[in-house]
Amino acid sequence: MKLSLDWIKDYVKIPDDLEISRLAYDLTMSTVEVENVVDLGAQFNDMVVGEIKEILPHPNADRLRLCETDIGGEVREIVCGGINLAAGMKVAVAKPGAMVKWHGEGDLVAIKNAKVRGIESYGMICASSEIGLFDLFPFEEEATIVDLSAFDARPGTPLSEALGLCDVILEIDNRSLTNRPDLWGHCGIAREISALYGLPLAEFAPYEPRPADQSFATRIDDPSRCFRYIGVKIEGLSIKPSPFKVQSRIWRVGMRPINAIVDITNYVMLAVGQPTHAFDSDNIKGHITVRRARDAEKLLLLNGRELSMSREDLVIADDEGPVGLAGVMGGAKDSVLPTTDKVILEIADFEAISIRRTAARHEARTEAAIRYEKGIDPERGDIALSLSMKMFAEFFPGMTVTGFHDNYPNKLERASVDVSLDWLAARLGKRIENIDIDHMLTRLGFAVTFTPDGKNMRAVVPTWRSTGDISLPDDIMEEVARLHGFENFEATPMVTSFTAAINQPEIDIDRKIREYLAYRCGMQEIFSYPWVRGEYLDAIFQSREGMLSLSTPPSPDEKYIRSSLLPGLLKSVAENTRFFDEFALFESAQVFKDGDYSCPYDEKESLPSQRRNSSGVIVGRSDEAAALFRRAKGIVEWLSRYAHVEPLTFAQREKPAWADAVVWLNIISNDAAIGSLALLSKKTALDCGIKNNAIAAFELDIDALKPLPSRTNKFEHLPEYPRTEYDISMLFDAPVKWEDVHRAVTSKKDPADLIRGVSFVSEYRGRQIPEGKKSVTLRLIIGSLTKTLTSAEIESCAGAVIKRVKKVVGGELRN
Repeated sequence: MKLSLDWIKDYVKIPDDLEISRLAYDLTMSTVEVENVVDLGAQFNDMVVGEIKEILPHPNADRLRLCETDIGGEVREIVCGGINLAAGMKVAVAKPGAMVKWHGEGDLVAIKNAKVRGIESYGMICASSEIGLFDLFPFEEEATIVDLSAFDARPGTPLSEALGLCDVILEIDNRSLTNRPDLWGHCGIAREISALYGLPLAEFAPYEPRPADQSFATRIDDPSRCFRYIGVKIEGLSIKPSPFKVQSRIWRVGMRPINAIVDITNYVMLAVGQPTHAFDSDNIKGHITVRRARDAEKLLLLNGRELSMSREDLVIADDEGPVGLAGVMGGAKDSVLPTTDKVILEIADFEAISIRRTAARHEARTEAAIRYEKGIDPERGDIALSLSMKMFAEFFPGMTVTGFHDNYPNKLERASVDVSLDWLAARLGKRIENIDIDHMLTRLGFAVTFTPDGKNMRAVVPTWRSTGDISLPDDIMEEVARLHGFENFEATPMVTSFTAAINQPEIDIDRKIREYLAYRCGMQEIFSYPWVRGEYLDAIFQSREGMLSLSTPPSPDEKYIRSSLLPGLLKSVAENTRFFDEFALFESAQVFKDGDYSCPYDEKESLPSQRRNSSGVIVGRSDEAAALFRRAKGIVEWLSRYAHVEPLTFAQREKPAWADAVVWLNIISNDAAIGSLALLSKKTALDCGIKNNAIAAFELDIDALKPLPSRTNKFEHLPEYPRTEYDISMLFDAPVKWEDVHRAVTSKKDPADLIRGVSFVSEYRGRQIPEGKKSVTLRLIIGSLTKTLTSAEIESCAGAVIKRVKKVVGGELRN
């Protein structure tokens, strides 16, 4: 949100010696986060008002003119192609060094003296779009120069001074305003500044309605969703521009001036934070009614969108149907039109939750809806009414009020909070005198009373903070602390004692897995959003059953949140295969599934299943699929050792939808499947936009892993005698698995105890291998604990292994 310091000063007189940097700091420390402070006038540096004295034709260009221009004590010749130039016209002149946009487009460039078609030109006579003022000085034809003749400014006057733009803009982080509906306007911030520095705050004179047409009335059908509705029928108006000061203020804080009537409604909203709206009363049939919409009832909004509404929507209606979506936007045919000369002014207060839901449902997040959804107090309508009627009277001296109705069925009651002063001192860490507490809270609008013994107090909350903002003693504590100044509390060291080390192996598993995958396996960790694009869901899963959808997704195609980490990983793969042929990625994060899950904090709550998963993908060339799968399998096999969890095994139980038809395994822990490991099927890869790469992927449920109670690593002496690596290539039937071969080698203890290890080397199928067979090379580690083996002893040991393998799995030595 943007705020004008000049505007704020209408409501609180800020001392001249208070530096803007100090003001921004104090507001940030006590109230809202000031993200930036912008000197508005600085963008008009080296720009002045010029007066054209004489216009001459350009000798070398038909469309250009030579303008003899007085820029304050000196007349300069400026070449200009403006279509509306005239002698005596006041214009905006950008002197050398000024920053402008050529023809209102592109980046800012510095003006320099230059020759234009052979004629030396000093600076530039500007169009409004070239100096950022198009919204204040709009034009329809290109090359229209901004005309400043209506301004009482002498030639040479700085442009910012002539237009009254010597202002400072405070940019506020909206997130710091979320729970403060009273601050969504210049008056609210002025009230805070008044409290911070003990400055007087300007008051609004209440509007006193005169007797008017008694037949005009408003009706509220649902008081639980519309707390107050003020309707004022005004005649004697016209469509004309509002005073430049009003236009300028609206523009400074990010909105566009339109005409006097609409500008009044926007100005009031920006000033006091209360949205208002004006209906063309000629198009209102009968009375104004606030009611629920009917199912499938239609409304054409101001922005041209036609809505199909439901009973959940609140509308402003006349006798013929809806004329506005309550708290969000007015209708197209009943709002201010080019022929409007009489209006019905609406100042209303609606239920925050219903406005938020309606705005989200119809994707119509307007300035009005943003304020209503924070919880505006209905008493603010009085201030908005006072300011609105004052402005209507000033802009349209001949206007008359022909109808007035203030429908306020249930008056807002001010909240009250009882606070123990001992409790307050304990929470603050400091005792503040009662008189100081009273002074601080009174400046904020609270009414404070103390019990006779001075140990307790009651704070009656002002109306603008009574819509849910202040309700607990902790809220009062916050108000006292921020007015006292957080920097004025002395830091005290925390006292604690550590009696024993805290060991949380279930929590540590995630960290250990990520370190293992990153450091030992050379994989890159990624972080993705929890919402997933539909194309990746459809590619990876056969259905979306069990997936959770968002009521307000970031985009229509990202409606579902992840039930697996693979969609996000494969999206990253698709984006990176354009640049890299080989890489490995992993992610550890929560996944969400539809299912009852008891909330640990409240038994009445039901939350979706939220479990920690870890997934990885290894990407390589299409001819490396087998090697990629084995690498992924090795990563998962060794994971249990480095994460200190119970061992993981593999079995084929249930094929994942995304997996290759043959090359897949389920990851087993304690005889339960906790994940999957597989090659990505070609169809899934193509559907994800991956064409020329093979991918091995795995995913496992971290919460299903059982940590070991302590480290199970065992010390083993380095061998004292040499060991020999002995490779054996054998032919097996194609269906034989390496697991069977490994079991055959290790299942029977070697009598001489010479086999120190066995590992897989390679597998080969080709022209030299018979049909239905495969060649497997395995490596034996042979060595003795007591002596150096001879060649004969090594050969004898290897021969015994070959015989055992032949007997168990039917293999034979390859020649």
